[in-house]
Amino acid sequence: MVNENKKYFAEFSDLVNDIIENSKVKNLDNLSHHIGISRLQHSINVGYYSFFIAKKLGWRYKETARGGLLHDLFHYECSVKKFGPFKHAALHPKLALRNAKRICDINYLEEDIILKHMWLANIKFPRYKESYLVSTVDKFCAIYEAMFTILQCIKTKFAIIH
Repeated sequence: MVNENKKYFAEFSDLVNDIIENSKVKNLDNLSHHIGISRLQHSINVGYYSFFIAKKLGWRYKETARGGLLHDLFHYECSVKKFGPFKHAALHPKLALRNAKRICDINYLEEDIILKHMWLANIKFPRYKESYLVSTVDKFCAIYEAMFTILQCIKTKFAIIH
């Protein structure tokens, strides 16, 4: 979804490179997320698009980029753990925040972004507009990523038939 040719990607990279270079974050590339995408790529997508929108709106884009990138920093396969969707929705933001604090300094806004990005699935409402933004972008990215994968499968299937 995000590629390095995007207009603001270099600036985004400068803000989050220390996080992306961390081995715990790189390991997210080995975990699937939603349909057909790694958790790392999903996190980069959410971080980048949240950063881009926040920058255009004059909001706190650095924290938005970093919080968006770290929002799903947990290391279990959702399909393997048998939490169920509601327990997972409540648990993984706490795990992501704990893991994020182990690899970098987290400020109050980044903490709110990480903890409350699942606010529709749990009772904790975000405190900041940037937190709502990341939560919304997360949902759009998840839908786009799933639809892109499904369309690629359909395209492949019909290419083989014809």
